[in-house]
Amino acid sequence: MSLRDEIHQLATRARAASERLGELSTREKDAWLLRSAERLEAAKERMLEANRQDLEAAQARGVAAPLVQRLELGGGKWADMLAGLRDVAALPDPVGSVERESVRPNGLRVGRMRIPLGVIGIIYESRPNVTVDAAALCVKAGNAVILRGGSEAIHSNLALAAELRAAAAETGIPEDAVGIVDTTDREAIDHLLREVDNVDLIIPRGGPGLIRAVNEKSLIPVIKHDAGICHLFIDASADAEMAAHIALDSKLRQMAVCNAIETLLVHRDAVHSVLPTVLKSLHEEGVELRGDAEVCEVFGEAVAASDADWAEEYLAPVLAVRVVSGLDEAIEHIRRYGSDHTEVIVTESHANAEAFLRRVNSSTVGVNCSTAFADGYRLGLGAEIGISTSKLHAFGPMGLEELTTRKFVLRGDGQLRE
Repeated sequence: MSLRDEIHQLATRARAASERLGELSTREKDAWLLRSAERLEAAKERMLEANRQDLEAAQARGVAAPLVQRLELGGGKWADMLAGLRDVAALPDPVGSVERESVRPNGLRVGRMRIPLGVIGIIYESRPNVTVDAAALCVKAGNAVILRGGSEAIHSNLALAAELRAAAAETGIPEDAVGIVDTTDREAIDHLLREVDNVDLIIPRGGPGLIRAVNEKSLIPVIKHDAGICHLFIDASADAEMAAHIALDSKLRQMAVCNAIETLLVHRDAVHSVLPTVLKSLHEEGVELRGDAEVCEVFGEAVAASDADWAEEYLAPVLAVRVVSGLDEAIEHIRRYGSDHTEVIVTESHANAEAFLRRVNSSTVGVNCSTAFADGYRLGLGAEIGISTSKLHAFGPMGLEELTTRKFVLRGDGQLRE
C-alpha cells in the first residue's frame, strides 16, 4: 500500500470515529480519560524507556540542550501530563450546551448549540506530552484526532498513542478517535494536508519552517501555533524587586517554551532605578543580555544587540533588552516585532496598566505577573492543545470550547416564515 493510501485510510477511519464520538455521553468520554491516565501510570517505565531512546538519539545528533529538554517526559512533565487527563475529565463538557437562547417576536426560540469540529490533524515537533494533551482535549470535545509528531519523538509518541488507543478499546470509545501517523517520512504530512473530505482542521505546532510549510501546502483550514516572541515591559513606576522576580520567572522557568520572554523593554525613567536590579538577577542566572547602547552603558556585562535580536525567538538563556521612551514606544515595538503571543507590563500606574491591556492585542496580555501564565493548564483549561496566534477561529490557549463550534437550533410550535 502506498503512503498516500495509508494516510487516506487513517483519515477515513478518523472521520467514521468522529461521527460516533459526537454522540457519546460525557460519562463515556470521561471514562476513557481516566482509564488512559491509569494505563499510562501503569506503563510509566515502558513510556520513559521509549522516551530515553528519543533523548539519546537527539543527543547523539548534537541537538541543542534546550531542544533536548523539550523531548524530556520525566519529572514534573510526566505528573503534569497525567494530571491534565484527570483535569480534563473534571471539566464541564461543552458539547450540546446551548448559549444565547432568545425568543423571536413570533415565539420561535433560537439558540446556539456547541458541537464538535469533527476531525483535527495536529502536526507538532519535539514535545511528546502534546500527544496526550491533544488527544485528551480533542476527544472530550467530541473530535477525532490525527497526530503527527516529529521524527525526534517517534518512539515516545507511538508508545503513548498505543496506550490511549488501548484505553479507548477498553471503555467503548472508537480506537480511531486517536490516530497517529507512524512514519517519519515527511511526505505523510503532505498527504494529510490534502485530506479535505476527512479532516476539518489542521493545527501546526513548531518552528517557523513547519508553520510556513503547513500554511503553504494545506488545503484544509489552519490555526497557527506560531513563534513566541514575548515581551516584558518595565514601566517607570515599576517596583524593582517585583520586576526582577517576574523577569526571572518569565525567562527561566522553562526557556524552551513559547511563553518565555525573548525581549525586555524598559522605560527610560526606570533605567537607573529598576533596570540594574533586574539585569543583575538575570545575569547571575547565566542569561546573556543583548542590549541597545543605553543598556550597555548602564550594565557593563551586556553585549550590543543587533536589529535581528528584536525579532528572535531564542528558546535559550539569551534576552534582548531595549530602552524605550514610554508606553507608546513600548507598544510600537511590540506591534512591530511581536508574534501576537504574550506581553506583560510591570507598573504601579493603573492608567498605564489599563492602556496596555486595551491597546496590546496579543493573545494573552498581563499586568504584574509572569508570562508563564499563558498556558491552558494555568488558566483553568485543564490542558491545552496549544496557543493560537491566529485570530480565527480561536486566539490564545486552546481548550475544550475552542475545539468546538456552534450551530443554530430552532424550537417552534408551527411558525412559518411569511
